[in-house]
Amino acid sequence: MATVAALHVEHLHKRFGATVALADASLRVARGTIHGLVGENGAGKSTLIKIIAGIHQADSGRISIAEQSFARLTPRQVEALGVQFIHQERLLPASFTVAEALFFGHELRRGPWLDRRRQQREAERLLAEYFALQLPVTALVRELSSAEQQVLQITRALLRKPRVLVFDEPSVALVKQEVTQLLTIVKRLREQGLSILYISHYLQEIHSLCDEVTVLRNGRDVAVVEPRSASGAEIARLMVNREVQDMYPKARVELGAPLLQVRGLSMAGRYRNIDLELRRGEIVGLTGLVGSGAKELVKTLFGLMRADSGSLQLNGRYLQLRSPVQAVAAGLALVPEDRRSQGISPQLSVLENLTLAGLGQFSRWGILSRRQEQAQSLHLMGELAIKASSPQALLSQLSGGNQQKVALGKWLSRRSTVYLLDEPCVGVDVGAKVEIYRLIARLVADGAAVLVLSADLPELLGISDRILVLYRGEIAGEFRPGTCDADQLLACATGAVTASLGGEDAYGSRN
Repeated sequence: MATVAALHVEHLHKRFGATVALADASLRVARGTIHGLVGENGAGKSTLIKIIAGIHQADSGRISIAEQSFARLTPRQVEALGVQFIHQERLLPASFTVAEALFFGHELRRGPWLDRRRQQREAERLLAEYFALQLPVTALVRELSSAEQQVLQITRALLRKPRVLVFDEPSVALVKQEVTQLLTIVKRLREQGLSILYISHYLQEIHSLCDEVTVLRNGRDVAVVEPRSASGAEIARLMVNREVQDMYPKARVELGAPLLQVRGLSMAGRYRNIDLELRRGEIVGLTGLVGSGAKELVKTLFGLMRADSGSLQLNGRYLQLRSPVQAVAAGLALVPEDRRSQGISPQLSVLENLTLAGLGQFSRWGILSRRQEQAQSLHLMGELAIKASSPQALLSQLSGGNQQKVALGKWLSRRSTVYLLDEPCVGVDVGAKVEIYRLIARLVADGAAVLVLSADLPELLGISDRILVLYRGEIAGEFRPGTCDADQLLACATGAVTASLGGEDAYGSRN
């Protein structure tokens, strides 16, 4: 006997001008289950979710919620039918207290007056009841961690007594421990009888969490699989319609002389005694838990923060980096994790973003050559397989994976010496990741050195020549891919084991 559907989307079609976003897409979430939705950037996931939410209207097709069928919906109808959305962006007023944010729009009152004390008591009770969590209910939202804001957003949704919860990329801004907490919460919600649609680029989450998974490709649902009988690699193959054994393409490069040499770099309360070397043609991975000092180290190397002591040499010349401008002039490039606010300009065109870091190459006597700028942007778009209607298209219109390729591509026109990549593949799909890895391989093949900071340990094992692990501000180990695994890297990052520099035994250390 077939299970009852809590949410059923049938044969949706949606076109934006000449672009077909959905072409006969269907999705069925059985009652009381966690159903995954995966697909490359541009596969149609966002359009599908916005149609379910009533933000977009389908050109044709039907949506059934609670066994009621609709050709089109409004956001108010969707909420009344018991569907709530947990978005990647927290969408909580930063200046509100925990209690105020929790009841925002549905405030508790005593007569005409707002009952703040009751809201605070109820906030404490609900957070404890749902998640056994004690938050200071008078704290401001901006003072909470990403995971705490996520819990607050889920609690807000649960107050509406939903039948269906839709999680849209909920773990992008979370660290590993917070992701584990989130997955535990989602499983608990299923046990309480909720039906859940979970959208994520992270196949490890999908595989450990979901009862069934729908795979979207080019606006169509191409498969529904059960993770217990389908590996992550099989799901990835369905997403990109090709084998993914070449997931981590690497260039065969003979390592050259040291380009970047760091000796005894220290910053009080952040990191200490950091010795680091990057050679021409080398990809060095860097990882560590939140608070390990890894983020601050990368920022220091780009002049965003200043060390208290130690030295830095680039191409044999000592540098005193006081600003990113000096770092760029010296031959350093940084692609930050938060690409939307720091790495790109969404309201500028693809052309303007791609040439922004190297405008001096397209100007003479202070006059910019639009012809040269156009030619360079077209060249980079072709070389990096950036999907956009034209170089003049706004970057905000591109998918996350294509935005990340632009963030990397803008430095190619400068031909930097050392690239610092902070979580270069966060929030992008498996197909875009492979293309970004190919770009990194091309950088080192052209003679650059690359430092990749990432919490994705399989990623570092796949693309790096060496991996450095920071623990509480110090380099706790150096590992060689092929002689270690992700568990050993994590053990070092948590302080469970310390690996000496070298790379001879299973932990990459000499005995």
